[in-house]
Amino acid sequence: MHVLVTGATGFVGRHLVSALLARGCRVRAVARNVEVAQSMPWFDSVEFISADVHAAGLDVAMLTEGIDALAHLAWPGLPNYQALFHFEHNLFADYAFIKCVVQAGVPQVLVTGTCFEYGLQSGPLDEQTAPQPNNPYGLAKNTLRLFLESLEREQPFILQWARLFYLHGTGQNRNSLLASLERAIDAGDASFNMSAGDQLRDYLAIEVATDYLAQILQHPEFSGVINCSSGQPISVRALVEQHLRERGAAISLNLGHYGYSPHEPMAFWGVADRLQQLLSVEPGEVTEHGA
Repeated sequence: MHVLVTGATGFVGRHLVSALLARGCRVRAVARNVEVAQSMPWFDSVEFISADVHAAGLDVAMLTEGIDALAHLAWPGLPNYQALFHFEHNLFADYAFIKCVVQAGVPQVLVTGTCFEYGLQSGPLDEQTAPQPNNPYGLAKNTLRLFLESLEREQPFILQWARLFYLHGTGQNRNSLLASLERAIDAGDASFNMSAGDQLRDYLAIEVATDYLAQILQHPEFSGVINCSSGQPISVRALVEQHLRERGAAISLNLGHYGYSPHEPMAFWGVADRLQQLLSVEPGEVTEHGA
């Protein structure tokens, strides 16, 4: 299988390229910065193309020649979820690029969505839960999905929409929870500032999540929305405490230093039944780091 990966040097992309190579796929990796790409362990094992997929005059025919599937991860501007450019720019640029890819004859497209498409809804969220996005990023992603579903009816192709929940691991945003905790541990800090930590979230290690994405790509018979999640909620405090145990670190948690985010519900997680059934994994296998 020959896969075109956009956003190949991003947090998800760099790990997805590795997962695809491990599963015997050929990869054409696309990103804007060749220097960053050259620092990746997979650089010599892929065909790398330095390009901005949103740029005018992009040679889509060259990008897609011989390609069996597109894994579209490129989405500039994260993690600023509240910015209007998500739907003022990224939404339309993404749709235009993917439409060109489909028109060039690529039969299968996987796009990463987001749990923010569900908005402030609480509890277990499955793929039949009606999206109610409440920030520009979630709104733009959900609208892109609707655009692409309309395109499917005009120009048939396989659309696989993978909703990502909370991912952690190498390459994550340095201000994210576990990345901040790692810095505090490495610096020998006596305490770590965080919220009260009783929010329930759905966390998944990036290597696990991207292996799931690679497997989804190898199921071209599947189309539709799929939660890429652990299926099991864990409190933010429990996640932090578990990470401290794994690192053997003694650091005091300054609980309640930060308030709760008004943009996220207190308790929500993805139902992973569809993922488990498609990939033939047991529920216990979908978990990682207790999440």
